[in-house]
Amino acid sequence: MIDKINAHIPNSAYIHIPFCRRRCFYCDFPVSVIGNNLRGETSGTISQYVEMLLQEIALSPVVGQPLMTIFFGGGTPSLLSTQQLAQILSALEQRFGISTGVEISMEIDPGTFDLVHIQGYRFLGVNRVSLGVQAFEEDLLQMCGRSHSVSDIFASVDLIRQVGIPDFSLDLISGLPHQTLDRWEDSLAKAVAIAPTHISIYDLTIEPGTAFGRYYKAGDQPLPSDQTTVNMYRMAQQILTKAGYEHYEISNYAQPGHQCRHNRVYWENRPYYGFGMGAASYIEGKRFTRPRKTKEYYQWVENGCVIDCHVTPPDEVLLETLMLGLRLKEGVSLSMLAEKLGDNKVEEIWQCLQPYHQKDWVKIDKKRLLLSDPEGFLFSNIVLSALFRDLG
Repeated sequence: MIDKINAHIPNSAYIHIPFCRRRCFYCDFPVSVIGNNLRGETSGTISQYVEMLLQEIALSPVVGQPLMTIFFGGGTPSLLSTQQLAQILSALEQRFGISTGVEISMEIDPGTFDLVHIQGYRFLGVNRVSLGVQAFEEDLLQMCGRSHSVSDIFASVDLIRQVGIPDFSLDLISGLPHQTLDRWEDSLAKAVAIAPTHISIYDLTIEPGTAFGRYYKAGDQPLPSDQTTVNMYRMAQQILTKAGYEHYEISNYAQPGHQCRHNRVYWENRPYYGFGMGAASYIEGKRFTRPRKTKEYYQWVENGCVIDCHVTPPDEVLLETLMLGLRLKEGVSLSMLAEKLGDNKVEEIWQCLQPYHQKDWVKIDKKRLLLSDPEGFLFSNIVLSALFRDLG
């Protein structure tokens, strides 16, 4: 229930590691490019950032319980040395505590780690990795500006298997330039053959200010047509669910028992800590995003990490919970909505959703409001935009 969710004190932390060997052509995340020949133990830039990150953690108020999930995102966290990862985890342990049974996730890129490094990560407690594959074709990888090759993908999978990391996610992007349905089907088949415990499928978004934003216009060739990307989404749902993956969130599939616990914190609108350049946090009803540029982030830390933000009003919390919850397969509880909003507001929500109910995009099942799979998920932006327009 929403009141219980928001009464929870934070027990999750996101740590942003912004460094990449190169910037991918579709990326608009806060990253810092360091080239191909540096990693944590040889880069003064990374070492300086880790020191600032440790300062931020030390200055952060403790308002939660021991951490149950920790997520290292980026950027390319696998450019960290094992010593640097150990320093960050030690700082989190000293400041907040780390629970037994914690999920420690790390985004890693093919070709950025060897056996010694991933053994070190595993020894330090990393028990979930997300491998940024994106595509299984050399030309698509080069077209995206990725720094790895197809052979790097399979070599990295072998290393993950060798060290016995129990949860292994694989990321793919659909809707890439020159990507066809046949090529997409082949990528899905390769992903299923690898048999990770989790697969994330992201549809390419052309963001302003990126290389792709300069090269391409959404809907124009060589990008696949809108109908082709729709068919790619349906194809992924069919192939992955047939292979035994549960489609538990709009973009995410998991084998039974292997959903990402950390990401569910976001979708259930629960509080969490955020650390590092551009990282967001949600604590005591307050959302705050750190500076996205290195110089400004360092200055913010040196000035004492002062957070100045407003408490999210209750009506916005409820709207966020509704819109985030509908991303999940189970949707949101109608009784919870009625308790917090009143029957009249729930009726207003239902009237807003009637056009999409008639299309079978939205339904009620076991007293829960949810999007249908795959059609409701596929057109979720339309549904959620209508809710935001009518309820915002």
